[in-house]
Amino acid sequence: MQEEENLWNSMLISLKEKGGTRLPTDKSMIIIGDNQCGKTTLVAKLQGIDDLTKGIGLEYAYIDIRDDYKEDHTKLNVWVQDGNPKYSFLLKFALSEKNFKNTLIMFVVSMKTPWNIMDQLESWATLLQDYIDNLPIPSEELREYRHNCIKKWNEYIEENVGDKNGYWEPSLGDGVLTRNLGLNIIVVVTMTDYISFLEKENDYKDEHFDFIQQAVRKFCLQYGASLFYTSAKEDKNCDLLYKFLTHKIYNFPFKTPALIVEKDAVFIPAGWDSMKKISILYDNMQTIRPDEFYNSVITKVNTRKAFAKDHEIQAEDEQVFLNKQLGLLNQSSNQQSAIGIPRQDSVMRSLTGVSKSGDRRLSLTSQGQGSPTKKIDPVKSANTSTPGEGVLANFFNSLLHKKSTQSPVLTKTTSELSGSKSLSLEKTEYDADTAAELNRLAKRTLNLSHETSAETNLPENRIEEQISTTFGEKSSSEC
Repeated sequence: MQEEENLWNSMLISLKEKGGTRLPTDKSMIIIGDNQCGKTTLVAKLQGIDDLTKGIGLEYAYIDIRDDYKEDHTKLNVWVQDGNPKYSFLLKFALSEKNFKNTLIMFVVSMKTPWNIMDQLESWATLLQDYIDNLPIPSEELREYRHNCIKKWNEYIEENVGDKNGYWEPSLGDGVLTRNLGLNIIVVVTMTDYISFLEKENDYKDEHFDFIQQAVRKFCLQYGASLFYTSAKEDKNCDLLYKFLTHKIYNFPFKTPALIVEKDAVFIPAGWDSMKKISILYDNMQTIRPDEFYNSVITKVNTRKAFAKDHEIQAEDEQVFLNKQLGLLNQSSNQQSAIGIPRQDSVMRSLTGVSKSGDRRLSLTSQGQGSPTKKIDPVKSANTSTPGEGVLANFFNSLLHKKSTQSPVLTKTTSELSGSKSLSLEKTEYDADTAAELNRLAKRTLNLSHETSAETNLPENRIEEQISTTFGEKSSSEC
């Protein structure tokens, strides 16, 4: 009987102890940063969802925290401060003297606009400092919060996270916690996938990114903050950031050492860094001094073209495009005719009338003369013409040889070019320059007739007579 009572007593004690170690529900995190720096996307990534609706002013969200070892879970309250400073008065709903010790601050900046990083960090840190100074927190209590930050910084020992080169300072080093707010702070640099773009398009070198990193790390030293470089797009350091949050807020185990090798995935926990370690970056700066003004080295560039989203372009239907071009050509031709400019395609139409394919014939008779006709070989015509005219003749001949299966628009255009309706030279009016061009074509045709007369029964003098009748009379009458 006594053994059963002892068993029940031990069970009740274990349940009581387990119940006393449940995860707290009053922990909060406030995310502060400019608009378009990736705050909402980062929260969605920590929540494990694809997207999160963006609000105005002060947004509220939560992150599920699970302790699989103890089979316990809770919710981390997340407040996202609007990037417009005019909404800073809303901080009173997220940070007060009651939940001060249970709140973690996350400053967010973006590698998309690296020239704004330091200005944004300084302005938001100053705003937060002013807000804390106005909180009705007793001075002794605030001094205790700041002492805890110093204690946590000094308690960080590298050998506990697997780094053989342990580095632990029993006292604060140079530049450490000179602006102690009494809060746990994490600085997150988002969109580090833009580093490759800055290298390619803006000629950023490794020394530029080293300069940015050393400036941000010095800021973190002043506030005793941890540093994360993340990329939600490439999923870099997002899961590590979640684990680090559970470690800092709920004391979950965390064994990942500092990461400084990859320039787009840097992780530096609070307590690890020092001015001595930061000075290692100076060795890679050949043309930049680490003490230079930040915005004189990292200057603003025009990123409108670079960061514009790619839009899919739909190709226009071929027939619709050809219809439009035909309309433009007709419109241009009508405008030229209206102001008295001779149509330039008149000579081209005459040229195609001379050099037709096998199914088209040029009548060399004039007004009722029944002499036999001569079929002109387009190949020979192209060969006898000048280089420029040969290209033009080949172009129109290629149009004439197209099959009738073309679209109605193409068929119509080709028919017009090939002279489907008889092109009578007597029905076309030409000015003096056009008449001269016709005489030149007549002479060329005459030369062609000498080459081809051997293949026909038509005498050369007969051909010459017919050509003169056709072209000469028209030219003289026009002149």
